[in-house]
Amino acid sequence: MLELTTPEIVRRIEAGRTFQAEAIDAGFFIRIAEWQPVVGTAIHDGHRLRPELQVKCRLSELERWQEEDPCTAQMIEALPITLVGLDSRYEYDLNRPPAEAIYDTAWGRKVWRSPLTKANRLRSLEKHTRYYKVLDALLKQLVARFESAVIYDLHSYNRLRWDRPVPTFNLGWDLVDEERYGNVCHSLVDALGRVDWPAEIPASVASNDVFKGHGYQCRWVCSQHPQVVDLALEVAKVYCNEEDGTLYPAVVEGIAGGLKEALSQHASAFAERFTSVPDGKASRLLAKGAELELKKVDEAIHQCVKGFELLEYINPINLAAERRAFFASRFQKTPDFKYRPLGFDARALKRKLHRVPVEKLTDPDIRALYEACVTGYVDKVDLLSDLGTPRFLYGSLRYFGAPTEKDVRNALYLMQLPPVEQEPMATLSAAAAAEKFEAALTDYGFTAKVMVSPRMVADAMVLGQQRTVLIKKGARFSPKALTRLVHHEIGVHMVTSENAALQPLKLPTFGTPVNTMTQEGLAVLSEYLSGTISLDRLRELGLRVLACDQMVRGAGFPETFSMLVDEHGMDVDQAFFLCARAYRGGGFTKDHLYLRGFRKVLRMWRRGEDLSPLLLGKCSLEWEEVLREMVERELLVAPRHQPRAFEAPSLEANDPIYDYIVTGIR
Repeated sequence: MLELTTPEIVRRIEAGRTFQAEAIDAGFFIRIAEWQPVVGTAIHDGHRLRPELQVKCRLSELERWQEEDPCTAQMIEALPITLVGLDSRYEYDLNRPPAEAIYDTAWGRKVWRSPLTKANRLRSLEKHTRYYKVLDALLKQLVARFESAVIYDLHSYNRLRWDRPVPTFNLGWDLVDEERYGNVCHSLVDALGRVDWPAEIPASVASNDVFKGHGYQCRWVCSQHPQVVDLALEVAKVYCNEEDGTLYPAVVEGIAGGLKEALSQHASAFAERFTSVPDGKASRLLAKGAELELKKVDEAIHQCVKGFELLEYINPINLAAERRAFFASRFQKTPDFKYRPLGFDARALKRKLHRVPVEKLTDPDIRALYEACVTGYVDKVDLLSDLGTPRFLYGSLRYFGAPTEKDVRNALYLMQLPPVEQEPMATLSAAAAAEKFEAALTDYGFTAKVMVSPRMVADAMVLGQQRTVLIKKGARFSPKALTRLVHHEIGVHMVTSENAALQPLKLPTFGTPVNTMTQEGLAVLSEYLSGTISLDRLRELGLRVLACDQMVRGAGFPETFSMLVDEHGMDVDQAFFLCARAYRGGGFTKDHLYLRGFRKVLRMWRRGEDLSPLLLGKCSLEWEEVLREMVERELLVAPRHQPRAFEAPSLEANDPIYDYIVTGIR
C-alpha cells in the first residue's frame, strides 16, 4: 500500500488519479477505485493510539473499542471512494469540531492519567485538520466533475444502553436541506428496508431516532459544500458483543452485502437526479475494472488449480476389465475399480489455496464468491484424497449433495410415462462420432482435439481447460442421439470453455462452486431446444437420480444394477455404465443434478430470462447475480459464443408431447 503525505494525496486528487494510500502525516486511509459521485466514510473505524498517548490513557483496549465503530470500514468497501479513520477517536474525534475533538472525559469516564501537553494536542489536531483538507479537495473534485455527490457517513452505536427498542439502522439527516434532499433521505430509508437481510440481522430502519446527524462532518459538509449531501448512517452493534468485544464475522459480512445493495441502488437514483452521470445503473456506480487485488487473487487461485480436472481421476482405469468380470459373474460381483494416482500433492495444494488472500477483496459479494471457490476446491481435493475409499461418498455428499424427495418424485414420474417414440438403432461408431464432433467444432470456429478413450464411463466428455473432446471407445450412437450429444458437449460445455478463455479474469475457467447442476442443466436444455430430446434420454436422467438415491441409501452395485434392469427395463450394458457413474470413486453423487438443473434452467428460459451470465464459463445459478454485476462493471465480458440451439431453437422437431412431459417435472 502507498504511504503518502496529505499534500501528495491532495495533488493526486486534483490530478484526477485513482489510487489508494495511507496518509503518513495523518490518521486515515483513502481509496479512489473509480471517480464516481459516491463516497463512503468510516471515520471512527480506527483503534490506533500514539505510543506517547497510550501511556497516559486510563482506558483499557476494550473500553476504547466499545466507543469506536469497529468493522464500519469493511461495511463500505464496495463503494468506489472510501475514507477510513485509522486512529482512535480517543486521540481526536473527526466528528467533532477542532475545539472539542480531544476528550478529557467521555461517556462518564476520565480519559487521561496525566494532562496532555500542548504538543500532544497540537499533533492530534494537525491530523484532524489534514483529514478535512483531503475531504475538501475530494469534494471539490467531485463537484467539478459531477455537479454534486453523496457521502454515506457510516457509524455504529451501542444498542444495549437504550432502555427501549432501537433501530438496527438509523439515518440522521436533521441538518440536511429537506426541501432539496428530503426525498433522498426517505429513499435511503426505503432502500434499507427493502434489503433481504440475513435472519440474524433484525433489520429495522428509522430516521432521526437514536441520532439526528449533528456530527461535525455533516455540519462541515453542509456549510462548505452545499452541493454535496452527507447522510449520517448509524448501525446498531448487532454484529458484535458490545460487552466483551467478540465480533460476529458472518453478521459483518451480511451487513456489508446488504449495504452494498441498498447504497448502490440509492446512489444510482441520486446520481441520475442530481449529477451529470448519464447512466443511473446501480452497478455502474461501483468500481469498474478489476482492481489489482482482485487480479492477484484470481490469478493465485488459477495457478493453484489449472489443469485440475476432477473426472480425469474419478474415471476408473480398469473399467473394461471390471465390466467383463461383472457380466461373467452373472451380475453378482461388485466391481473393484482402480484409479490413476493423483498427479499433485493434495496437502500442499490445500495449503496454497488457504494462503490465497481472498480477505483483501473489497467487494463483499465478490469476496464471498472467491471464498466459496477456494472452499469448493479444497472440498474437491479432499474428495480425491479419499478416492476409492468409503470416505469418498461423504465428500461427494458434502460437495454435490444427495437427491431430494422432489428429485426422486420427478424421476419416478418419468418412469411412469408410456412410450412416445422408438429411439433409432445405434449404428454409428465412435470413429463416426469423432467426425461429427470435429465438424461441430469447425462450425463453431473452435480448435480442439477429439480423441477416443478406453477409460470413459460417459459416452463423451469435454475437458475444457485442455480443449479436448473424449469419446468412449466402443460406444455406438443413433444419428439422433449423436446430434443430441453434440449439442450437449460442444453446444454448451465447449461453448462455455471458449467463453471462459476470453475473459479478463480466470474465474469462469476454474469455475464457481458446484456448477455441475447449472452447466449440465444448460446442456440438457440445449438438447431439448435442438429438437433431439427423447423419452429414453429423459428416462436416463431420471434413472441416474434413482441410482444415486439407491447408492446413498446403502444399496450395493449389483442391487442397483438389478433395480435398473428388472424394475425399469434398462439394457444391461447401459445399466452397467450408469451404475459405474454412480459408484465410481466410492460413491459419486454428481449425476442426480442433471435433472434438477434442467428443470431450473428450462423454467428460466420459458420466462424469457437472460441466461448469458451462466454461459460465461463454469458458472452456477447460485452466483448468477454476482456474475451479472461483474459483467456490468466490466470485470467480465459478455459471452461471445452462444449455443446454436439457444440462438435458433428447433422445438418443432420434437414430438409435441415433450412440451407436456417436461412441464410435469416439478
